[in-house]
Amino acid sequence: MKERGIRRKKTVQYQRNSPIHRNGFVLEPGNWKEYDPFLALMEDFFQKGTFDYHPHRGIETVTYVIDGTLEHFDNKAGEGTLEPGDVQWMTAGRGVIHKEDPAPGSTVHSLQLWINLPKSKKMTEPRYQNLKSKDMPVRKEDGATVRVFSGSSKGTHAPTLNHVPVTMVEIELEPETSVSQDLPGNYNGFLYILEGSGTFGIDGTEGRAGQVLFLSSVDGDSESEIVMTAKEKLRVLMYAGEPVNEPVVSYGPFVMNTQEEIRQAILDYQMGRFDE
Repeated sequence: MKERGIRRKKTVQYQRNSPIHRNGFVLEPGNWKEYDPFLALMEDFFQKGTFDYHPHRGIETVTYVIDGTLEHFDNKAGEGTLEPGDVQWMTAGRGVIHKEDPAPGSTVHSLQLWINLPKSKKMTEPRYQNLKSKDMPVRKEDGATVRVFSGSSKGTHAPTLNHVPVTMVEIELEPETSVSQDLPGNYNGFLYILEGSGTFGIDGTEGRAGQVLFLSSVDGDSESEIVMTAKEKLRVLMYAGEPVNEPVVSYGPFVMNTQEEIRQAILDYQMGRFDE
């Protein structure tokens, strides 16, 4: 099994957008080829009233709640309440109108990942999966807890349904302990450190809270793994997935393959077809 390294790292920078909202980009939009199948990852700190109802087409959104209580509503009967450590996996497909709002009096700290859908799945039926932390499968080793939200970890598999093969795991490590996470060789991926610090990959790259570490690539047909060791108590999210390798045309909340498909998405939304 080939061991992966870290090809680059960056520290997330934040900006204040309003008195009730600040955010930073873990993955900034526009780097379609580098991040494929991922489009963007936003880290938000926000209160009720920040985001109103808005549409999506052609993507999946994966929201991980770090702190606070988040309420979700959409026009396809998807709804749920997420507490710290929970995830919602929403497939917008051919069209969803939704709102994510903190519970009254709550400030939510969250991560929202956008996953590209391939052309064959752009217009798939919308779907909503509420992934409660307490219900997800867990792999345990000495000093290590790996919670599997999607994909697998050393034989521990999540039941999450995927249109694009994606592994998402939350890893918690006690100081001076190590763990490895296996991945197909063709997966593109990254780590985002929520708490603590440690060393990562074959070269022992150092990372700390607030940094994103991008995994090096290996031969596509090989199995691979990434090894991490905690210097202090460590909590990290790993996202990795199979690249879609298709053209990306984006306009706000719509992500399609051509400009004509973007124009059609806007027209369909304006004509009320997202409610059909």
